[in-house]
Amino acid sequence: MNRHYFGTDGVRGRWGGPVINEGFARRLGTAAGRWALRREGGEAAGREVLIGRDTRASGPALVAAIAAGLAEAGLRPTDLGVVPTPAVSRAVRQRRAALGVVVTASHNPSSDNGIKFFGPAGTKLSDEEEFDIEQLLARGKSEAAAAGPVAVPGAADDYVAVASGLLPPGSLSGWRIVLDTANGAACATSPAALRRLGAEVIGIGDVPDGLNINAGVGSEHPAPLCQAVLEHGARLGIAHDGDGDRCILCDEKGEILDGDEILTVLAVDALRRGALAARTLVVTVQSNLGVDAAVQAAGGRVCRTPVGDRYVGERLRAEGAQLGGESSGHIICAEVSPTGDGLVAAIKVIGVMVSTGRPLSELRGVLQKFPQRSVALTVVEKKPLESLLALQDAMAAVETGLGPEGRVLVRYSGTEPKIRLLVEGRCEGQVREGLDRLVKAVREDLTVTHPAP
Repeated sequence: MNRHYFGTDGVRGRWGGPVINEGFARRLGTAAGRWALRREGGEAAGREVLIGRDTRASGPALVAAIAAGLAEAGLRPTDLGVVPTPAVSRAVRQRRAALGVVVTASHNPSSDNGIKFFGPAGTKLSDEEEFDIEQLLARGKSEAAAAGPVAVPGAADDYVAVASGLLPPGSLSGWRIVLDTANGAACATSPAALRRLGAEVIGIGDVPDGLNINAGVGSEHPAPLCQAVLEHGARLGIAHDGDGDRCILCDEKGEILDGDEILTVLAVDALRRGALAARTLVVTVQSNLGVDAAVQAAGGRVCRTPVGDRYVGERLRAEGAQLGGESSGHIICAEVSPTGDGLVAAIKVIGVMVSTGRPLSELRGVLQKFPQRSVALTVVEKKPLESLLALQDAMAAVETGLGPEGRVLVRYSGTEPKIRLLVEGRCEGQVREGLDRLVKAVREDLTVTHPAP
């Protein structure tokens, strides 16, 4: 089952390219609509499909095109406007919609865009479901849509109310928080929720113009956040990506906490209170081995999945667990939302700060990371990994050298032309040398255009 268009998080590419254009978007909308009708035996006919987007200039045209395709299939497209991805997931559940669609390229630059789908339960579609939609894609070209769907406000307000309701009113009175919304979809919702709780919010990356999403700000570019936290003497800093489904944090000392640290803080606190469902934390293969050590020491267990928060969500449901995520900052608190939610994750961590009276710089000490190094190399072609003989030999040698307390992870990005390499172990020098050996092997097997952090 090889999907041609869908990657780890929907369909994504350069705006105006062979995939992310109005014609393809209309075809994809029609295919998704027909798939939804087949899945429900035709009973989805006339039902709502909720469409949200981030702040990219290309978003309105793609929304209009997808809506035209959905209408062609017999569904009723509804435009939620600019809202975070988790707000679309919630609205789908609340309104009992047939589907949810988010037009976003997440942390990618504004020149890119993408399309991802949610099922009626507000969860991302499985690999099998995305494959089935691809089989329904009509050949040839479709005309772009002439008009967009009917706009329905309110999804953002409902989302803010739920997120701010996770703490008692006024809980953050006297708190100063720096918030970087990446000039993206969370520019209105996250500051509204924090201010409703009484916080003083200092915003950066909060003036979107359609072209500046993720441009030097947001979770991929944390330096401005760290600087602002120190300059303003804030309790903490929060940074989202372009569609608001992830977050990283900055402690009061100006140091970044990634998704692994956020997850470990939340998991160990929940274990202490006897509140971690199934005593289980779900992470991906990308997460640091120190997470396993910390959670096991607190009496819990860790399950690992392939990279992608939808795989985390699937495993959470299978295990009866409620907390999981990725080192990138996709955090799923399933008792609130079945998908990654940067605002909810941040408020959950703030809740631990409030209940324990401890600053973030102390709470983060629960995770002692193993030395880990990684790099992403942009490549001309994604050849099958098993065909890369120099890389396979290097991987085997590095794994043998690291022993049972180390690991090597090599994978292609699901959304970009990159190969990602990770080496982790007990010895920093050994890890560094191992990564250098893998990079050299990749350059023997593949044409590398330039390295990317």
